[in-house]
Amino acid sequence: CAFLNIFLAMAFSEAEVQRARGAWEKMYANAEDNGTTVLVRMFTEHPDTKSYFTHFKGMGTAEEMEQSDQIRSHGKKVLTAINDLVQHLDSTDAFLGIVNPLGKKHATQLKIDPKNFRVICDIILQLMEEKYGGDCKASFEKVTNEICTRLNNAY
Repeated sequence: CAFLNIFLAMAFSEAEVQRARGAWEKMYANAEDNGTTVLVRMFTEHPDTKSYFTHFKGMGTAEEMEQSDQIRSHGKKVLTAINDLVQHLDSTDAFLGIVNPLGKKHATQLKIDPKNFRVICDIILQLMEEKYGGDCKASFEKVTNEICTRLNNAY
């Protein structure tokens, strides 16, 4: 565990943590709408991802999905989980304490294909760039890489 502490501490400088948090705050300020947009894009651009959500399968159009309370709620839940990780970028034990059980749940209980972590992170980065600019996206790319790596480690 000491090695992991060193690795994560080396992965993010204090300045990177602050830039990432600043970028994320913009996304998270409108968590429900942004989370909904992320999920709707994922489901429309990668329709196979809907197969993991039996209660979303019947929704065919983006408009139906955007109006769904379930999708809005789950989108906010995804962004809230990322927010928890972002708040702990400077604490390896806390970060791993959040991401490891999340990865294990997605691997063993939900049986999510790990490629989908990269899919959703890429959509988040795309939305960040569209709404808040390239600097915002660039400030958060390293975070999404770390999240995907740690979630994939559960497999």
